[in-house]
Amino acid sequence: MATKIAVPIAAGNLDQARQQIKTAESSGAEMLELRTDYLENLSVDLVKSLIAEARAATLAPLPIIVTCRDIRQGGAIDYPGRLRIEVLTEALKAGVEFIDLEYENFLSSENQERIRRAMSQASKGRLILSTHNFETKFPNIVKLHRHIQTLYPAAIPKLVYKANHINDCFEAFDLLHKTSGERIVFCMGQVGVISRIIAKKLNSFVTFASIDDKNATAPGQLTIEQLKTIYRWDSIDADTKLYGVIGSPVGHSISPVVHNACFAEAGENKLYLPLLVEGGRDEFDYFLRQIFIKNWLGFRGLSVTIPHKENALNFVKENHGVVEPLAEKIGAVNTIIVGPNDILFAYNTDYSAAMDAIGSKVDLKNLPAAVIGAGGVAKAIVAGLSQAGAKVTIYNRTIERGEKLAAEFGCEFAPLDNLANLEAKLVINCTSIGMYPNIDETPVPGDYLKKDMVVFDTIYNPPRTLLLKQAEEKGAQTIEGLLMFIGQAAAQFKLFTGKAPDTKLMRKTILNYL
Repeated sequence: MATKIAVPIAAGNLDQARQQIKTAESSGAEMLELRTDYLENLSVDLVKSLIAEARAATLAPLPIIVTCRDIRQGGAIDYPGRLRIEVLTEALKAGVEFIDLEYENFLSSENQERIRRAMSQASKGRLILSTHNFETKFPNIVKLHRHIQTLYPAAIPKLVYKANHINDCFEAFDLLHKTSGERIVFCMGQVGVISRIIAKKLNSFVTFASIDDKNATAPGQLTIEQLKTIYRWDSIDADTKLYGVIGSPVGHSISPVVHNACFAEAGENKLYLPLLVEGGRDEFDYFLRQIFIKNWLGFRGLSVTIPHKENALNFVKENHGVVEPLAEKIGAVNTIIVGPNDILFAYNTDYSAAMDAIGSKVDLKNLPAAVIGAGGVAKAIVAGLSQAGAKVTIYNRTIERGEKLAAEFGCEFAPLDNLANLEAKLVINCTSIGMYPNIDETPVPGDYLKKDMVVFDTIYNPPRTLLLKQAEEKGAQTIEGLLMFIGQAAAQFKLFTGKAPDTKLMRKTILNYL
């Protein structure tokens, strides 16, 4: 059975529920979860009415899960345990396909007897035994899964925990990979989002998606529109190859939107994910080791962004991969490909994309240029500017890092305080200052900008940053980061697929999304 999208109906009354059910069906829900613990003045009769509403509101019958969650496991209203059990047993009598009860509450002999009796008398209906950890991983998820199966072999185990780092997700992936049959396993939280998306690839029984952000019932729950539109839910299968952008942060990134749209247009069975890898070199290396060791996950390529571009270069070199000479010279990579025999190949597509964007506006020979930042993007741009003969000064908050980059390419360095004396003709922001959601920030105060400057902001979200707006007000020429983003993304897409993408589709997709 293919993984279903279950949409929670978390309404306070029948009128609200009716509207939520209608929205869920029109959005493409494949199953409904009636969260009866959200209902005010809960009663058995009210639940029966809700089930009837759900049956009547959909054109084609959708399978129904009835849940009356214990507040200790994420429930909305603290209803008595006896009432919650009664709701579930009466839901079975009403003919629902599934009821969901907390595993720890099923351990009670009284609850277990009532549920087993109701299950034996029901004409249909399956039991989901669920357990949630809203703080961290389970001490032993394999053992917990085995206990649930042993206690009630016909039950569908549901094991959900909060991932505090993306590396916490691997225990969930391993459990899905090593077990079979019907089970529901995924991670909550921002870094757990990928587990909800690839649930279908790993054959989890269901994944959960809300009708909108306001009605999410758990942290990290995507909307059904995001799951179906951005992440191509209907196209995912066991053979889908995975790609993604590694960075911290990645919430602002439009790379998943762009690459998934281009994969769809090209007819590729590929899926591009947001991979929030927090921490430093150790956490980054662990994540990459895991996804490449677990080749059944199907990762074949990665985009790499702040702050991991140097980490990516070092990882590929230390794992006997191949680094293109340009990326080696720059000292940073933004693309990793898994090649034949699982050999890693590393590239830097920032360089040519940035030079194409800048070269369309200005002659770089002997041009005074100010580069703000000293990370991976700055390295690529400084390399290009230096090769073209520009006179580069690097401005950076961390003096040691800025001086090191300047020494690498024979440039000048100045602390950020010196921006007040800015005399450059080309100003390039290579930091994340001004990136969504912090759109009211700028790395260069407007008073420092002049009419005879060309100002380039490598940030693409938003397309018109505060820096660019203030530069335009001074009469300066501006270059949007979108130009560079499309250039580097197009080069990455060709590395991912061997095909040239439709850059007009890329731009249209980005602007529609933003």
